[in-house]
Amino acid sequence: MLYAIIGEDVEGSGEKRLDARPAHLKRLEALKEDGRLILAGPFPSVDCPDPTQAGCSGSLIVAEFDSMGDAVQWADADPYVQAGVYAQVEVKPFRKVLP
Repeated sequence: MLYAIIGEDVEGSGEKRLDARPAHLKRLEALKEDGRLILAGPFPSVDCPDPTQAGCSGSLIVAEFDSMGDAVQWADADPYVQAGVYAQVEVKPFRKVLP
């Protein structure tokens, strides 16, 4: 089943996000290699293609897991969680309709 993992950044998360990004991306690449990653990316804090100065307000990951428990366990072990980038993380079942 698909699950949406929505992380909401703490205020001023930029430096923590940059430090943890390589490990975060490595885990996402593993999901991709397993054919389980549908999409992943940040929510820019401002409406522009490169929000470098403004940073991000959070992230969205949609991926396949065997159960809600597995999705929550995976999300809880994310380097962004461990580094304190996210103030909170929500995991919801997701049903892809389009495309």
